[in-house]
Amino acid sequence: MSKQINGIQQLGVGVENLQEAFKWYRKNFGMDILVFDEKAEAKLMLAHTEGLPRERHAILVLNMQGGGGFEIWQHTGKKPVPAGFEIQLGDLGIAVGKLKTANIKKAFDTFQSNGLQVLSKITKDPAGNPHFFVKDIYNNLWELVQTPEVFNRTNANNGGVLGVTIGVKNIEDSLKVYRDILNYDQVVYDQSAVFDDLKGVPGSENRFRRVLLRHSDARTSPFSPIFGRSEIELIQVTDREPLDIFKGRIWGDPGFIHLCFDMHAMNDLREEVKQKGFPFTVDSSHQGDTFDMGEAAGSFAYIQAPEGTLIEFVETHKVPLLKKFGIYLNLRKRAANKPLPRWILNLFGLKRVND
Repeated sequence: MSKQINGIQQLGVGVENLQEAFKWYRKNFGMDILVFDEKAEAKLMLAHTEGLPRERHAILVLNMQGGGGFEIWQHTGKKPVPAGFEIQLGDLGIAVGKLKTANIKKAFDTFQSNGLQVLSKITKDPAGNPHFFVKDIYNNLWELVQTPEVFNRTNANNGGVLGVTIGVKNIEDSLKVYRDILNYDQVVYDQSAVFDDLKGVPGSENRFRRVLLRHSDARTSPFSPIFGRSEIELIQVTDREPLDIFKGRIWGDPGFIHLCFDMHAMNDLREEVKQKGFPFTVDSSHQGDTFDMGEAAGSFAYIQAPEGTLIEFVETHKVPLLKKFGIYLNLRKRAANKPLPRWILNLFGLKRVND
């Protein structure tokens, strides 16, 4: 079977205090399903960590309403270095994490009543989708987007990751990755203006070209019912010089550190991205057929998009389901294009962390 992109597995979020961040994200964003928790040395990321292996602590958390998860990531061998400036729309890299919500008014009202830093009113994007923006306590920008797609209804105000907004130097160059490799082949809108629906977000007074991308294929894989559909918005500021979000910092420092896709057929992908001019910068295959990630196992690789964004690919081989009973999902024994039964996916709900 040829390369298969299955959906957004997770958005990497670098933090200074992992336990504090996990508590905040599960309380406010419903990211309370703990898939794995691992302390280790990132030995293979040398291309993005100044050539040095880095001690780190990482957890993967999900939201049972569906969408991608968060990989909450903390440097433990060095002091995490936050951005030394306020990140604005159009700055290069992942500037905004998009979260899905089935009830945007409920999310808006609850965030306001809970004292979150809500930056905008509920408005509509150029395609007519209701949305609003909020900052977390770490100055990360999040966009809540209304979408009817829900895996399981919970008490949370929102689901997981719907996508991201990425600041780019040149949209045509970046489409070579997001359209031609990741297969986001549908252009929902492509507009240039000073946009009223961005008002209140840092940098919103500037002029932008915005391109919202979705995928036309219904992605099928073991976890596709949870991941759901996703979108990527490319934003190019045209009346100021954008800053590199991670200038002077390394992968894993605070902020959005990577966008990770669940996929199948890593060997085919390796050849494709090489031919298209974006070879792997990190490739776990050098460590063998499968890479032990503590409680999970698989293979992973990274490419770097033209504007600098790190894109991770993970081919999952094993994932803990009910660890205390020794129950793991062995995905090598399952068809790559066949969703897991709902009753199995619902077992992830047993991994909820309650306060």
